[in-house]
Amino acid sequence: MKKVIFILIVITLIFLSFRSKPEKIDYGVSFSAFHAQELNLNWQKTFDAIVHDLGVRRFRFSAHWPLTEPEKDKFDWTYLDYQINEAEKTGSTVILAVGQRLPGWPECHVPGWAQKLTKEEQQAEMLGYIRAVVERYGNARSITHWQVENEPYLTLFAKHICGNLDEEFLKKEIALVESLDPDRPIIVTDSGEISFWWKPYKLSDTFGTTLYLYVWNHKFGPIRYPVIPAFFRIKRNIVELAAGDKPVFLIELGAEPWLTKPIVETPLKEVLARMDIEKFNKVIKFAKKAGFETQYLWGAEWWYYMKEKNHPEFWNRAKELFSESSQK
Repeated sequence: MKKVIFILIVITLIFLSFRSKPEKIDYGVSFSAFHAQELNLNWQKTFDAIVHDLGVRRFRFSAHWPLTEPEKDKFDWTYLDYQINEAEKTGSTVILAVGQRLPGWPECHVPGWAQKLTKEEQQAEMLGYIRAVVERYGNARSITHWQVENEPYLTLFAKHICGNLDEEFLKKEIALVESLDPDRPIIVTDSGEISFWWKPYKLSDTFGTTLYLYVWNHKFGPIRYPVIPAFFRIKRNIVELAAGDKPVFLIELGAEPWLTKPIVETPLKEVLARMDIEKFNKVIKFAKKAGFETQYLWGAEWWYYMKEKNHPEFWNRAKELFSESSQK
């Protein structure tokens, strides 16, 4: 009997792992002025190189609250205006992320003035900032999706900074964006390796997953997640069977090193030990087999940083990917 059950489980997993291979993969990148500045880079020069040298035409931008509203009711649109204007001029597409929890450590980004408020006051101010962003860029032709928060259900990660998820408030954020721009789909994201996807999948019009193959754990040190590409195909097929079919993006493909301290404070030898060109190519190959038609790489600022450090191999390999990708 145990043997029969085992065989049935294997057959089921094989069935669930089947997914037709994409004829082509549309590649994009996440770009963050915040992250470029962490690397001591000129963020505009870095962004221009990504647009004009790499030839990227699919972007995910983040409206980090501290950069967008550094003082209460005083907005600084310098960063986003520049990025959106370049996207408009080059015919690029944009996913614009809003919320408290957005890409980049410390995960939850709250301006200093708002940190002094009560939870209720802070949430009211956050809704005001989200409204301001959506109203300012709602007419931009380049924006195809709004992303609300980033991996909001991944509460174990950075919990000492982000605290517990307020699910009702997340729904309020989504409802606000939908009311301001009912025609554009909402993306909600989740971890690819350690989450079940169920709740964010149901909340989203387009679901976004992350994929980080090489990470660092405070107990075990540098590790490679013990997963195979079929793991992602199975998860996607299960959630589609249970909650219906919808577009799914690989919204954040980890293509820079996961370190224990800032990149600029880490010796180059250690940086390359965590992510050399061989690992970079393994990440790309793995993601191709995972079956996602649209993939946004995380690390473009770092590729530029490494090029400036006389290690252009990551930048050059990425350029090959984007030349292969259909850029519309």
